[in-house]
Amino acid sequence: MSSALSVEKLVSDAKETASKLGIKKFDIYGAIVDETSAEVDSSAPKQVSASNRASITVRVWNDEGTVGVTSTTNIDRVGLELALQSAHEASFFGAKENIPDFSPEAIADIPARETQTAPQTAIEQLVETLLGAEKELLDAHPAIAGVPYNGLSQQDLSRFYLNSDGAMRNESSSYSSIYLYTKTEEEGRKPRSAGAYRISRDFASLDVKGCIEETAEKTISHLNYDKIKSGKYLVVFSPEAFLSLISAFSSLFNAQSILDKNSLSTPESIGTQIASPLLNVSDDELHVGNIGASTFDGEGTPTRRIPLIVNGVLTNFIHSSVTAKRLNAQPTGNGSVGAKVSVSPNFFHIERSEAANSTNEKVYDLATVENVILIDDLQALHAGVQASQGSFSLPFDGWLVNKGDRMSIEAATVAGDILELLKAIVYVEPEVKITPSGVSPQVWVEGLSITGEA
Repeated sequence: MSSALSVEKLVSDAKETASKLGIKKFDIYGAIVDETSAEVDSSAPKQVSASNRASITVRVWNDEGTVGVTSTTNIDRVGLELALQSAHEASFFGAKENIPDFSPEAIADIPARETQTAPQTAIEQLVETLLGAEKELLDAHPAIAGVPYNGLSQQDLSRFYLNSDGAMRNESSSYSSIYLYTKTEEEGRKPRSAGAYRISRDFASLDVKGCIEETAEKTISHLNYDKIKSGKYLVVFSPEAFLSLISAFSSLFNAQSILDKNSLSTPESIGTQIASPLLNVSDDELHVGNIGASTFDGEGTPTRRIPLIVNGVLTNFIHSSVTAKRLNAQPTGNGSVGAKVSVSPNFFHIERSEAANSTNEKVYDLATVENVILIDDLQALHAGVQASQGSFSLPFDGWLVNKGDRMSIEAATVAGDILELLKAIVYVEPEVKITPSGVSPQVWVEGLSITGEA
């Protein structure tokens, strides 16, 4: 049975079951995932798996207006009836304040888009491709001893939202992804590692070659490593590293975190200068580069581009319908439904601002600068970030760059305060890179504290 048909059947089953149970107001958000994946190790398949998973979250409002929530992976008629019944029973113990309601935009029109699905490839081809990738990496340099972490997967995903007021959303998408991560062994030297990741709509257009080349190039560049002196440096963040830093501090823009007082922002922060005028940041779920883009969130609200920082000024927060109501704003398509409606960013788009020009910024170039640190990958983001205080101390992979020559850094940590870092941005490169987690250029920051070992 196709997932589109399953969704249509689910809608009619839900309505009939709710009516039978005397439930007048409910909504359901869910997903059906069909996935195949492969991993290899030492020229042999390590793990090959195929799975079909489904899950739904059901919310039921009782006659007193309070809401109960339950989730289940059983989406047949029996499972649905049980979920509606459980949610109804739970509703009598629901919160009495800030009670969620249907999103006012759950029935707003969503622009049509081209089909996002693609046929799946035989699992044998996934294994064969990975084995080939592993061999190429092992042949790329004598020091590369293995590719301990690797995977190739393809996924078909159907998501849906419906409510008792007649809202009905349904979409399907497909994507394939590959990741490769190496480890080196050289006598008298520390093991070095590097990795790369690619994602595309279908297996045929997956940039396997680019993933292999990037992994090999990064791994080899880390073989020539040395200690660096601690001190303040001009630092360049790779697109991936800057995106992971902004994601780690996304509570700056998150209306739920702000209401919970777990953010550096307050409702009054809108309109304040929080970053260099050179920086723009948006949440842009529907960006053409976002392979996994969804047209609606967990509450059925259409997703859209939300400018968060414009010319360094905090311009908007991201909202669910609950936070939007409390802060007198519009839902932004960032809500996800659970025991509590939570808010999360979708797909960050970082770029140079309109205000950036030759009169207010110096142009920097890795080919000519001296003693600059290029941070490629930030680690320990969960442990090293105090989001509500703004501080971070993070180990990283990167290079010391002198006039284009790169020397890998043996081990070092970057530390600071996110608001100070945002204001210390001195150059945002014009060229952006589309990554699986967002879009960003390289970003240059002056005077960051680096702790090395020398």
